[in-house]
Amino acid sequence: MGFLASAVDGVVATVTITNERKRNVMTADMWRALPELLSALAADERVRVLVLRGAGGTFCAGADLANIEEAYPGGEDSIVTRAEAALVAFPRPTIAYVEGYAIGGGCQLAVACDLRFAAADAVFGVPPGKLGIVYPAASTRRLVSVVGPAVAKYLLFSGDPVGVARAVALGLVTEVATPERLAEFTATVASRSPMSLAAAKAFVESDDPAVVEHWHRIGVASPDRVEGVTAFHEKRAARF
Repeated sequence: MGFLASAVDGVVATVTITNERKRNVMTADMWRALPELLSALAADERVRVLVLRGAGGTFCAGADLANIEEAYPGGEDSIVTRAEAALVAFPRPTIAYVEGYAIGGGCQLAVACDLRFAAADAVFGVPPGKLGIVYPAASTRRLVSVVGPAVAKYLLFSGDPVGVARAVALGLVTEVATPERLAEFTATVASRSPMSLAAAKAFVESDDPAVVEHWHRIGVASPDRVEGVTAFHEKRAARF
């Protein structure tokens, strides 16, 4: 049986998809567990960055097709779309670290993260056309927001997997990275102002005037602003 493991190391939370005998496919129970797990990590004030990865050198080979009726029931509300929405709504930066396969539901999870770092052996695929599945509209729009309409159609129409070099060229992968480079980058992100990053993430996702006004109001009164400007004048690294 597969499961999701979570750990917090300093300010970095890691969620690991673990179902190694099946290339880390997500079972129905795993999809259901993800929103609750993310909610607990969001409530942990230590956490500044979230990394999603797979165990044993594989990210996730998709949804377990034994649960096809729950994963892709023919509507927008499913265990898969709820898990994706929970990732999108996570209040701190999220990074998918893809090793090996990120296919189907695995690719959906990666695209639901803010950034996608990938190992040299990463392979991505969006194969609903091979399975006769209607890909969720929300997932489709999210893919379009990452790679653009033409590339999204290319991936969806062909259903064929693409290697990491092609994924970078298509805009699907942010950076090809070793685990050491991933650790370096997460440390950099964790050192930045949590308030500034939360506002940036909110603005990328929404242009709602109320959201914009909310973050500008918080920003003016934020201790992060005082510390950032003070550190700049004192020629030192800010301590947020």
